[in-house]
Amino acid sequence: MENTATPTTQEVNPVTQQPLPNATAVLVLGILSIAVCWCYGLFGIAMGIIALVLSGKARALYNKNPEQYTMGSYKNMSAGRICAIIGTVLSSLYLVIILVYLLVVGAALGTLFTQFPWDSF
Repeated sequence: MENTATPTTQEVNPVTQQPLPNATAVLVLGILSIAVCWCYGLFGIAMGIIALVLSGKARALYNKNPEQYTMGSYKNMSAGRICAIIGTVLSSLYLVIILVYLLVVGAALGTLFTQFPWDSF
């Protein structure tokens, strides 16, 4: 008699998980946006926005196929996104404070020097 039995064990290709693209970059940019928020707000806003854009793309990739990516890289991306939001808000507040300060100082100097001493000659 012939052996016509089908094999009971099938070769299963294990799914190799890979890290999310730019997850580390999102984390680094998010932390840096908090760290440099005192640089007149400009650098922190720029880094925060870049991190938010990269995290949006990474989150869309993860939502399409979550079993393809590692959970650790997703958590890093989420932490970087939170840091980027905090850094962007702090940098924006600092930029607004600087602009209000410049307007107040400019108005004060404008009223102080309405008449220059050399104008009377």
